Amino acid sequence: MKTRRPQALCVAFGISIAATISQANAEVKRIAIESKVVVANGSDANNEIGNYEIITGRAYGTLDPTDPLNAIVTDIALAPRNADGLVEYDTKFTLAKPVDMDKASGVLWYDIVNRGTGAAAPNAYGHVQLLSGWQGDIPQKSDNYAASVPVAINSDGTPVTGKVLARIVDAKPGTNTMPLAILGRAIPYDAASLDTKQARLIKKSSEKRSGEVGPVKEVSPTDWAFADCKDIPFPGKPDPRKICLKDGFDPHFLYEVVYNAKDPLVLGIGLAGIRDVASFFRYESRDRSGNENPVGGQIKHAIIKGVSQSGNTLKTFLLLGFNEDEKHRIVFDGASPHIAGRLTTINVRFGLPSGSGTLYEPGGEGVLWWSPYEDKVRGRAKASLLDRCIRSKTCPKIMETFGAAEFNARLFTIALVGTDRKADLPLPDNVRRYYFPGTTHGGADTTSFEVAGRPSRSCVLAENPNAETEQMNALAVALVDWVVHGVEPPPSSYPTLAHGDLAENTSEAMGFPGIPGVLEPTGLAIGLMDYDFGKDLNYNDFSGALSKQPPDIKQTIPPFMPRVNADGNETSGIPSVLHAAPLGTYTGWNATAGGFFKGQPCGGGLTGGYVPFAATKEQREQAGDPRPSLEERYGTKEGYLCEVKAAVKREIERRFLLRQDADKLIRRVEGANILPEADQASPVARSVAQQLCKD
Repeated sequence: MKTRRPQALCVAFGISIAATISQANAEVKRIAIESKVVVANGSDANNEIGNYEIITGRAYGTLDPTDPLNAIVTDIALAPRNADGLVEYDTKFTLAKPVDMDKASGVLWYDIVNRGTGAAAPNAYGHVQLLSGWQGDIPQKSDNYAASVPVAINSDGTPVTGKVLARIVDAKPGTNTMPLAILGRAIPYDAASLDTKQARLIKKSSEKRSGEVGPVKEVSPTDWAFADCKDIPFPGKPDPRKICLKDGFDPHFLYEVVYNAKDPLVLGIGLAGIRDVASFFRYESRDRSGNENPVGGQIKHAIIKGVSQSGNTLKTFLLLGFNEDEKHRIVFDGASPHIAGRLTTINVRFGLPSGSGTLYEPGGEGVLWWSPYEDKVRGRAKASLLDRCIRSKTCPKIMETFGAAEFNARLFTIALVGTDRKADLPLPDNVRRYYFPGTTHGGADTTSFEVAGRPSRSCVLAENPNAETEQMNALAVALVDWVVHGVEPPPSSYPTLAHGDLAENTSEAMGFPGIPGVLEPTGLAIGLMDYDFGKDLNYNDFSGALSKQPPDIKQTIPPFMPRVNADGNETSGIPSVLHAAPLGTYTGWNATAGGFFKGQPCGGGLTGGYVPFAATKEQREQAGDPRPSLEERYGTKEGYLCEVKAAVKREIERRFLLRQDADKLIRRVEGANILPEADQASPVARSVAQQLCKD
């Protein structure tokens, strides 16, 4: 089998010689293939790889709870065991592989699914893509990926219980029943008692992301119930996962309930499941029952990618040492955590991995840096995300990527400069970091070269049209080249203190221009809350139990934000073509337009914004806008196209843009309504364009 070096777009899709059947007791014991479907490879324009086969099934695994590699899983010692003394789990998986495996690249690309959703698809490189479930707290459906993990039980057979916090907001008028949730994300744990005297419900008239709250009123235990009152008058039908208010929910308030929950899921098993499922398909030829591995003997390298919540999971996976399998082999040679500024709440009792880091939600407690750092500000021992894999010699090559919204709301200040914010933290030799300026969380779905902004449904500023897709495509190719061929990737590029790229979160410090009537960034960035969740949490490992709910906020470590130019656009990192040839100001921040959180960071701080430039100098001056107009910048549509082509050439040379993506972007510009054609423009505009095209 030949190993193909990628030549073009890699859609984000790992070593080995097939091993003999493992004799260990803890492993993926059996795979059950449920369906095989052959599909055309539409991404393979040259028909080099051919059709793909999509294989879906279920993997059944066991874990030895006494193995040090598994013992770190919170509550695994309380999980039920089978006759062999092992803990069982199972999960759905899907493989997307070339039908003709002789044309495969030898790379296994594992995508960590986000809240159970993901899709396996053909790709242009012949990579084998693998997906599997890792969350045990989400419902198992035919169209999602969920893991089946056990419930922790005390040794005497009694239920394990603990405090859980629910936060309910923006209920519709007239609503009297709401599910227990964290701002819309369901909590999968039953109340241990339906006696409301053993719980506490309060309502808040206002709240800031910083933790400041307005007047708080306690709701009497006689005025609410753990129940469903939609069809039955108060106190309704008892329900351990819902609450009913006697007088209904007032949409002007946020409701917060602390209650005793029971039967925590041993969610950390999901991390071991990622490890063991990937290790099986990478190394083994068949399972213990004799079922063949569909890609056995065909995999030479493995890469793992996680985006947002799943990127947080990837960092947690590495922190806790799961890139070493139970035979002490490396699982993934490469790793791509994207837009992931914190850790996932998967290895704590009553964890909520689907959370998104809102007020009182944990995630910033653990180690967030790649090199050893002593967190003196919070009184934590020196540690790094890679301590365990360094000891076992199983660290992957890592490309960390993020954008503007992650500075605004995902703790990247702390990851870059530590909690003391005094100096840039160094990166190890196996880590590269790339920053995408002026993007919302994950970037826009498609780069838009239309000038007028699309109004946001929930935020003050228009939707941010700036994408990260093209840079990510190029970096995925570079990551494969680094892992497979040892080709050095482009140098890291991100804001640093040393280069003067970072500033306090005020318009003045950041250099943001005063644009009449336009929202400014002052105070919209979210700092790191130093929460006190009690003594039962191992803070550095982010493992254990959250015994204090809601947590106390001991201090807040303020964030830095990237500096901007006179247009309000950031000046560091890897700009998209749109950002390099801007049509307006692209922000990673925005404010909520209405509802309980009006004026607070929109989308939990993850939603960016857009302020278009005026079309002409006259319009700009009438509006008092200090930013030069499109006409003054580019003159004509031809002038703008020349500016785009210059940016395209530069980014291709820097290996941050692939040729076929560049061609698509140029075609979009050619079809966009940006500026008048030269024959319809003024002499001054034509002169501006001619100068750009000459340069």
